[in-house]
Amino acid sequence: MTRRWIIAGLLTLLPLVVTVWILKGVFSFLVGIYQLPFTWASHHMGFGDPPFWVLAILSAITTVVLLALVGALVGNFVGRQLLTWLDDVMLNVPVVKGIYGATKQLINAIQSGQGGQGGGFKEVVLVEWPHPGSRTLGFVARRDCSWAVPGGETMVAVYIPTAPNPTSGYVVMVDAAKVQPVDVTPDQALTWAISGGVVAPVRTATGTFKFPEA
Repeated sequence: MTRRWIIAGLLTLLPLVVTVWILKGVFSFLVGIYQLPFTWASHHMGFGDPPFWVLAILSAITTVVLLALVGALVGNFVGRQLLTWLDDVMLNVPVVKGIYGATKQLINAIQSGQGGQGGGFKEVVLVEWPHPGSRTLGFVARRDCSWAVPGGETMVAVYIPTAPNPTSGYVVMVDAAKVQPVDVTPDQALTWAISGGVVAPVRTATGTFKFPEA
């Protein structure tokens, strides 16, 4: 009986523990960025080294303020010009330009829902991956891969997200005849990937898919 209670308690608290672990990682990352300037300011004002919780709160507030300022800049002409200038600078720095440019194009494609050649991460498909006989869900990123493969006009570039972080993944070129459309929304496919395949939608009476309530 005690063993059963321990397992039940573990399974009950596991989502909370994972959430706290992820938040702690986020705050630790932010503190690592802002720790030097905040510590310098604290010493300059006559205080000692600020404790971690103070650095975490100040880092979170600063990040929210910076995000709000960037969002406000996007909404006016001067801000857009500054961001365009920043893009030009980043896209002219060796090594950095490849990472920055690819990431920006990926985010723009997801935001707009419009990818090159009929893609755009809005079409969920089933592909054979990572070896024959296995299947996984992916997103059509682009059609026509002739730029990379001779005769690749009938091939499809499919983005396969990884769990639990869907922003990292694999891009594979698959023959269009081997790509099977799936009646699942992109949000549902992402939820499935993030959960590691544990959470899956169920078919409703109307024939559509819906995730069960948590």
